[in-house]
Amino acid sequence: MHGNRSSLDLHTILFSHVISLVFLIALYASLTSGQEKEAHLALSQPLTVKWTYLTDATINLTPITDGEHIYLPLASGVITSLNATDGKLLWKTDLGGEISSSPTADGNAVYIASKSLEDQKSTKQATGAIRALGREGGITLWMRMLPMPIHGTLIENGANLYGGAGDGRVYAFKKRTGDIVWTLQYSAPFASYPIIAGPRLYIGSDDGYFFALDKSNGKIIWRYRTHGPIRGRSYISNGFVYFGSSDGYVYAVRESDGHLRWRRRTGASVQTVTGAENGLLVASFDNFAYSLSYNNGDRLWKRQLAGRVVAEPLATADGALFTPLSSPIGVVLDLKNGKQLNSLPIGEENDLTASPIISGNLLLLTTKHGLLAFSSPK
Repeated sequence: MHGNRSSLDLHTILFSHVISLVFLIALYASLTSGQEKEAHLALSQPLTVKWTYLTDATINLTPITDGEHIYLPLASGVITSLNATDGKLLWKTDLGGEISSSPTADGNAVYIASKSLEDQKSTKQATGAIRALGREGGITLWMRMLPMPIHGTLIENGANLYGGAGDGRVYAFKKRTGDIVWTLQYSAPFASYPIIAGPRLYIGSDDGYFFALDKSNGKIIWRYRTHGPIRGRSYISNGFVYFGSSDGYVYAVRESDGHLRWRRRTGASVQTVTGAENGLLVASFDNFAYSLSYNNGDRLWKRQLAGRVVAEPLATADGALFTPLSSPIGVVLDLKNGKQLNSLPIGEENDLTASPIISGNLLLLTTKHGLLAFSSPK
């Protein structure tokens, strides 16, 4: 009898501990869930400048972040590493020459392409280089020279880096060593933003072709011809690839074989497109922003802006940020109808084509006089 009571008491104590543990887990989950919601950046809500990194050496290349650091490319071949929390300078490395493409980064290094001018029989020839810098001190881990520089944007995926060069080559490099995995030689230059989707690499050329390549060996799977250079990023959704061309059209082609689904004309060159929940966002040199239906390219809305939009728009769940040239503000548009929801002061009239990016709960805008970090007011 006495033993049964002890056993019951023990079970009661264990049960109470289990209940307490479940309560604590639920409480922690609710707190962390709240933190995640607070960390979400809402473009439609008021945003204030949290910190500024001042420099007059910004260039038309988009910075990159790994979450902890922000890597900002500057003029004269300088790359800076900033603390993402407060914008304080961590290190600065002078690469020599000029940075030729937007960098990329992962948990081990930041990867940068650059160019320099060399005398070739009384003329100056641009030669290229790609290198990996350590995240903590900016020390060169490896460097590889190239016949001509990489332009557009470098991207990383898995064990490799990818980029297109001015001599018509597309490269895949090993991230750990810089060794060339494969090279595709084409007849026209590349200066676009490649993307990876599954086993394929998508990239546009200056003679108007859009390529789907096997990312493991660089072989051409299919290509689609437009009538103008393709410089921006493409977007993939539901088995179709969407991209813009300098011929003024937006294209939707089948991901499997490049077969055209639809094309829609805008008033001028289309530098870039990006995806949003309601439709495909298009920035055109005709000073208009568009939202097009994924299914058939029908126009959902059209909004005139204060200048041409060269930089890729930034879309979140509640709005899309466009940064027109020659405008002192960035404009946030409603994804449903294109109406203005918010505006962000950039300072003097903006003449840079670097795209806005998000790092955690910060919105980063490159201006003529430095980098602005916006956040939701506490």
